[in-house]
Amino acid sequence: MITVTKKIEKYIKDNHNGRLDGAIGSSLGSSFVGQLVQRENVHIDHAIFGSPDLDQSGKVAAKLQSMLVVPLLTSFTKGQKKRNKTKEKLKSFFQMSEETAEKFMNCFSKFDPISIRNEYYTDLLTHLKDDISVEHTKAHFIYANKMGEKYLKRYKKYFHDPEIREFDMQHEQWLFGEKEYADPVLKAIDEFMDAPV
Repeated sequence: MITVTKKIEKYIKDNHNGRLDGAIGSSLGSSFVGQLVQRENVHIDHAIFGSPDLDQSGKVAAKLQSMLVVPLLTSFTKGQKKRNKTKEKLKSFFQMSEETAEKFMNCFSKFDPISIRNEYYTDLLTHLKDDISVEHTKAHFIYANKMGEKYLKRYKKYFHDPEIREFDMQHEQWLFGEKEYADPVLKAIDEFMDAPV
């Protein structure tokens, strides 16, 4: 996480004079946005977090979680029966269309399971400090309320006075291209970017 964060910081310094109007991340991407704000090596006016989990844990728990999660994320590559079952779960849980579920699975099938495990593991070990507050930076959160209130509490724990918009959806549901979820979130992101810092 920190190795990649340093590369992102270098890119921002080399190409954007060390400053961005905004940065958005979802899931693992949110962890990078959080690290960029926390480290203060570059400046971001609007740090936007797209329904993240921001999970953090110790080494043993991280190892166990990554061992359990990766097979769930990649099991559909092991045959048509598993693929069909996964597709039905995606359609039911995230209310994805048939086409979106296919695209999602095709995307994940391109990744090496070891890489997925390593990313998941290091994300759990790269902690954010509590009550992050950086002058002239505003943290904005898309809160998918079907994830549960513990995530809302995390957002308030890690960032000082974040702006939080609540949406009736699952984790990252807005990213899957269904207009009923994506359009309101994209509108909120536009409003975040227009807000004073």
